[in-house]
Amino acid sequence: MASATDTVIAGSAPANAQDRSRVVTRFAPSPTGFLHIGGARTALFNWLFARHHGGTYLLRIEDTDRARSTDAAIDAIFDGLRWLGLDGDEPAVFQFARSDRHAEVARLLVEAGHAYRCYLTQEELAARREQAQAERRPFRIDSEWREADPATWPADKPYVVRIKAPRDGETVIDDLVQGTITVQNVEIDDYVVLRSDGTPTYMLAVVVDDHDMGVTHVIRGDDHINNAFRQLVLIRAMHTIEGNWPDPAYAHIPLIHGSDGAKLSKRHGALGVDAYRDEMGLLPEAVFNYLLRLGWGHGDEEIISREQAVEWFDITDVNKGASRFDLKKLLNLNGHYIREADDARLAGLVAPRLAEITPTFDAAAGMALLERAMPVLKVRAADLNELARGATFLFTQRPLPVDAKAEALLTDDARALLAKIAGRIDAVGDWTNESLEASLKAMAEELGLGLGKLAQPLRASLTGTTTSPGIFDVLTLLGKDESLARIRDHAA
Repeated sequence: MASATDTVIAGSAPANAQDRSRVVTRFAPSPTGFLHIGGARTALFNWLFARHHGGTYLLRIEDTDRARSTDAAIDAIFDGLRWLGLDGDEPAVFQFARSDRHAEVARLLVEAGHAYRCYLTQEELAARREQAQAERRPFRIDSEWREADPATWPADKPYVVRIKAPRDGETVIDDLVQGTITVQNVEIDDYVVLRSDGTPTYMLAVVVDDHDMGVTHVIRGDDHINNAFRQLVLIRAMHTIEGNWPDPAYAHIPLIHGSDGAKLSKRHGALGVDAYRDEMGLLPEAVFNYLLRLGWGHGDEEIISREQAVEWFDITDVNKGASRFDLKKLLNLNGHYIREADDARLAGLVAPRLAEITPTFDAAAGMALLERAMPVLKVRAADLNELARGATFLFTQRPLPVDAKAEALLTDDARALLAKIAGRIDAVGDWTNESLEASLKAMAEELGLGLGKLAQPLRASLTGTTTSPGIFDVLTLLGKDESLARIRDHAA
């Protein structure tokens, strides 16, 4: 996986750039923040579409906003993608490093008459915009420099380069998700492709990079639909110049909304992918599965493996409408994957969390016990944090702290009962679930009590809480000596 310091692909195109028969997709985040959940889903859909068609999935870091782009954000994006298994198939392209190539295309457009130098000042543009507002009409760039003879271009004045958008007709996009979309060309402005300082704009850089990377399918959020029509102007202009700039196929996927239908925000759970991993303790396969089902489905299937997703996924099956983010459903799905996960892997993921809340936990000495406890702990947990909390009783040193609910169970009668229990199970030679259960059931019958009357104070003394795995699992995990010591700590 590339990182902020890896070699940059700049200038030349990859080997597959001209092989348009092979699907090539790309995910192109701006490194101005962490990888958010909407971006992760866009990356996932690009990855799946490429995998389904036996194609290539590429990454591009759009770092042309130098003031806001940071190495920390770049590393966080790569880290989040790696966690989800969405690494690029080739080293990532860094857009800023390709600025010379972008400027070269701008010059070609000007030389061929598809773009022009515009010397309108900011003050002139502002005045025209105000006039349009006063006259209650849309503001459109109508530069007198559009058809000016290059011989009249001033030699000593700053200028921008604008694309020449068509003035009549219409542009039609057969979007793979949204269907047929038509825009009247009069609505497309002569947008800037090269700033007055010679740096490319986003619109130019994206088009040039997509072409040079051989991208055949542009899969992105539907907030970019208007950009597609503007970018096609540039693509088709370059096609008339060089003859090898085909239109990409577009698929604009709806944005994700909160459970209330409003724009997704932090209050809905719209966090960086790192927060789902680090703070919430989710598994990558659960997040992968959940993002997959946000706007796409395969019948009534809810649990879908990566292999099934690759086999079944097609971008044309993505819903046109916005999907709603449901944090509760994500947590339920994570609980499923917790239960299915390998015990050794879970123990490794839980250990650092357990060390934070239980200072007495020694990973070197406790990993075997933690792994052995996983089968009974994971059935009760929805995330890694719950798993860690559920395991604390195993590694807490005596005297065991007892919470208020457990303390309420340790009445004088209960403490007297604990003394009898300790004497009874001390005689059990084979410290197994079966032997312990047989012994305590027999004791309960002798005392005329239900087994629960023994289990409640027993659990309180062994774990310090009123909730835990089955009481016989607790006894066998703690072992005979530790179990008896904890029971006698609270026995009368």
